[in-house]
Amino acid sequence: MNSDSDLQIAGDILEVPHLLQAPREHPATVAEFAGLARSIAADRSQWEHLVRYDAASRWYHRLRTGPGYEVWLLSWVPGQGTGPHDHGRSSGVLTVLEGTLTERTERATRALTGGAQRVFAPGYVHEVVNDTLEPAVSLHVYFPGLTEMPMHAAPSCEGRAVTA
Repeated sequence: MNSDSDLQIAGDILEVPHLLQAPREHPATVAEFAGLARSIAADRSQWEHLVRYDAASRWYHRLRTGPGYEVWLLSWVPGQGTGPHDHGRSSGVLTVLEGTLTERTERATRALTGGAQRVFAPGYVHEVVNDTLEPAVSLHVYFPGLTEMPMHAAPSCEGRAVTA
């Protein structure tokens, strides 16, 4: 029989050290950075009022910084994209907040819709573009903070279609 009343705590719960640790002020693991991005995405009051759309170039705004990381908010009007690039020594988490973005790599092409996340390691080459007729908004967490974005030749990002 399983019910809430069947749960009993054996011993002194205060002797379990990991339950006594204070939560970290800043993320330190890939999972925590992905969780940070999800929590910001879920709280539209943190970012929605900041979004701007620029027909001439992708709009971006540094939303937050912490020890060893940055959080960026980007908007994409139809047709805007990055070109093939990597993020130097930075790892990252890309989260689509609104709309749909297409990510192209050497191996695949993926449609990323609202809520989708991609985690990537240093040196990961991709191209991100808004191939739709609607604007899109995304959140990018880089750790360590982004200091370079080397561009690559276009053929390295022609991938086959993959269902997300």
